[in-house]
Amino acid sequence: MSPLRLIFLALAIWGTIHPMYWFITWFVQNEWSLMAMVDAWHANASTTGLVWDLTIAAVALTVFVLVETWQRRRFIGLLAIPATFCIGVSCGLPLYLFLRSRPE
Repeated sequence: MSPLRLIFLALAIWGTIHPMYWFITWFVQNEWSLMAMVDAWHANASTTGLVWDLTIAAVALTVFVLVETWQRRRFIGLLAIPATFCIGVSCGLPLYLFLRSRPE
């Protein structure tokens, strides 16, 4: 495996573990309330801006993954879409780059 692929894999793992640690910590403290988390995302203009920034990045990544998958016919890259929306762009993007850089 190339050093670049190892970096992408390490970033995907870090992009999974680090955000999930904070999400789980928050959920434990707030009785696993999803609506309370959504409310917290819109607590002020700064967090609302960050939510929209990440949402737009996730949609852009999804469109890119879909187009690339259609053109290259390498369907394994589709795994990045649920990773993006269930964990975050910090996992989905490096995961897709890792999967895309796999030798054919």
